[in-house]
Amino acid sequence: MKLGRCAALVAAAALAIPASAGALVTPGSTAPAHERLQLVLPLSGDGAGLTRFAEAVSTPGSPSYGHYRSVAWLARHFGASAATRTRVVAYLRAAGASEVASDATGQFVYARMDVADAERAFRTSLSRERGAHAARFVAPAMAVVLPKGLRGLVTGVVGLDSAPVATDTLPPSSGYQGPDVSASPIGCQGGVGEGGFTPNEYLDAYDYTPLQQQGLLGQGERVALVEIDGFKARDLARFASCFHLRTPQINAFGVGVGKSLPPGGEATLDLEVLEAAAPDLRSINVYETSADAADVLKAISQPLQNPGFKPQVISVSLGLCESETSAGVGKAGIRAVETALKVASAAGISVLGASGDFGSADCLEPGSNPPAPSPTLAVNFPSSSPWVTSVGGTNLDLNVQNQIISQTVWNDASAVPGNAGGGGASTLFSRPSWQRGVVAGGWRAQPDVAMLADVAPGYDVYCTATEDCRGRGWETFGGTSAATPLMAGGFALIDELLRRHGEQALGLANPMLYRLGRNPTTAAQVYYDVTTGSNDVGPFIRPSEQPLGCCSAEPGYDEASGWGGVNLEGLAQQALTLHPKNANVTLTVAGGQHPYATGVIRATVGCTAACDLVAYAQVTVRGAKSFVVYSPLVHLVHRNRRKVMMLFTTSQMRELHAALTAHRQVSAAVVGAVVDSGGNIEHRTAPKQLRIAN
Repeated sequence: MKLGRCAALVAAAALAIPASAGALVTPGSTAPAHERLQLVLPLSGDGAGLTRFAEAVSTPGSPSYGHYRSVAWLARHFGASAATRTRVVAYLRAAGASEVASDATGQFVYARMDVADAERAFRTSLSRERGAHAARFVAPAMAVVLPKGLRGLVTGVVGLDSAPVATDTLPPSSGYQGPDVSASPIGCQGGVGEGGFTPNEYLDAYDYTPLQQQGLLGQGERVALVEIDGFKARDLARFASCFHLRTPQINAFGVGVGKSLPPGGEATLDLEVLEAAAPDLRSINVYETSADAADVLKAISQPLQNPGFKPQVISVSLGLCESETSAGVGKAGIRAVETALKVASAAGISVLGASGDFGSADCLEPGSNPPAPSPTLAVNFPSSSPWVTSVGGTNLDLNVQNQIISQTVWNDASAVPGNAGGGGASTLFSRPSWQRGVVAGGWRAQPDVAMLADVAPGYDVYCTATEDCRGRGWETFGGTSAATPLMAGGFALIDELLRRHGEQALGLANPMLYRLGRNPTTAAQVYYDVTTGSNDVGPFIRPSEQPLGCCSAEPGYDEASGWGGVNLEGLAQQALTLHPKNANVTLTVAGGQHPYATGVIRATVGCTAACDLVAYAQVTVRGAKSFVVYSPLVHLVHRNRRKVMMLFTTSQMRELHAALTAHRQVSAAVVGAVVDSGGNIEHRTAPKQLRIAN
């Protein structure tokens, strides 16, 4: 993970600036009046109800376990009311904002405003300031006051402070080559010659290979990555060619940026590790954004509302230590990110976050260059969130069969201060229910699991980006941001297996992970326990050079390595036994209807359990291209049925008219389908044939 990126997602969490009750006397504005700001306003909704629902659908043994809902359903039930959204949008437009829109989750309104308009609207002054590495940014010069027209409708405003991420470099190599590796690499000479771990080695080590040999390669699954740099497609193709992989379809989406970001080592590393883990993914969706607070928040929530591209897994290799996050954005801002993460969990989407690369001292010493940790215990946000599966770091020793002989907590701090897997106790989040009986303290502990992250020897990567990679080509990189997409790809394989067996997706995996870890039998099947090493970098931070007191590996769960490495095949088999079956869908198409005359096909759909479903008809005209017409998405409760309509568009009616006038045969195959939270079809009925005539 990029040094200062997992540990310095200045916006990662993004975050609303809390509103003050009254104005302060401040210096005059020094920010350019017409500079454009991206703002996000968190809306007042049913946060408590969303929390209860997300917990229920994520907890094994709960009657609601696995009964996820679509983002649209969640927006209707827990988001702000339509009236609230309309009033906020109208107010911002009247205040001079442009590109104003409420999001699909019902939790946020986005807008762009000139500095001058924002200062008037929020009764503050914005000033140009000089930050780290001479970066200049806009920062509020006084407490923000919500205008009367927004009070009670929004909980804050994000984006008035546009401080960027401080640095953009991958963790440097310590020069230490790691343990003796007797593994068996497979790949081209250039890739293998770098001496890092090759895909076949880490996939064998963590038991991805047995699933891949069963044909589980990510088919039908989507994974989203949130990045603050770009990538070169030809680098990914070169990597895939060397290691005999396929490159999934990759869709890049700019969030708050007008064009693709310059290629960098971070996005390249994430994508190549992910394509090794799940080479046949339906797509990898890369959300490229700036480091500004509003843009990063929007990027984290964007996968939830991108029509046709909703993922099953989101991987976030960004972060900032909790105390710096709190100081910069306040509790209101952190709650904004938490809301987006809860929506993801309630929708059955897994979110994974990197635990950081500065050991148990996650905060950076101000002004340090190269970035070095401060001698204070701290953990990384957003991976410290209970709604995120936090991934820590280890190093491995493999035999010639690529099996793990030994592993230890990643800690190269003796060579490079920092350079260790993140972990410890949160100061923001209390201990979640699924950590009771495992974590002694009253606070959320991280990481949850730990995978290969050591930069010595690191992962083999092909990268010609000028930034980070110096155009070299073959490199070795590490960090917990490599471990995180590796685990994200593994979750995608398990989701594919669950879908094949008609079961619900993983969603928030943490309650299941801890349930398995508490049982010695299942823990032995699922985890490679890490019992040696520490992520305490205190002895190597000058001038104090004193231990920080956390954290050392021990049998079972610990805050240096979580439950340890993951046996993916073992986890997949346990998930099959725990996850509930999907609902079965029924479909009835009444006879005697006249679709051409009425402009609609009618059907009745039903579910054996609560579900989201849709009906659609593939209309075939002899001698012409077929087309598909859909009903609206409907949510049904247990054993309920509902009539739905599939309406023809004006252009489709013209096609039908031309075909029937020419006496060509027209028929429709009508299908009912259960869809997941991302709009992906889980299973469907057999088609019912319907003749369309004059």
